[in-house]
Amino acid sequence: MDVEDPHIHVERKVVRGEAAVRDVMASAFGLAGDLPGSVTAGCGLRVPYAMTSGRPDRVTCLACREHAGREHLRFAREVERLSAMPGSVIGADQGKLAADRHRELARRFGQRP
Repeated sequence: MDVEDPHIHVERKVVRGEAAVRDVMASAFGLAGDLPGSVTAGCGLRVPYAMTSGRPDRVTCLACREHAGREHLRFAREVERLSAMPGSVIGADQGKLAADRHRELARRFGQRP
C-alpha cells in the first residue's frame, strides 16, 4: 500500500464489490462480516478500503475510472445476454433496465457505450 497516494480508487471487482456482497448477506441472513482493511484497486494497486468508492463523482484515479467504465460496459452486455436466454430468472425487460443503468455508470466513469 502506498500511504502517499491521495487518489480515490475503485475495487477491482467494481460490479461485484465486497460491500455489495456484505449487504446481501446482512439483509438475507442477518450476518455482517467485517470489511477488509485493504483491497486491490482497478489500477492494480493495493489500497485501504476507505480510499475506494463505487461512485463516479468520487473516483479520482484515472486508471480506476477507465477500469470501472470497462467493467460496467462488460457487465451490461453480460446482463443483456443472460436475460435473453430461455429460462432466465430475470426477463429481457429487467435485463435491459439493469444494462442501461450500468451503461450510464460507464458513461459517468468516462467510457462511451
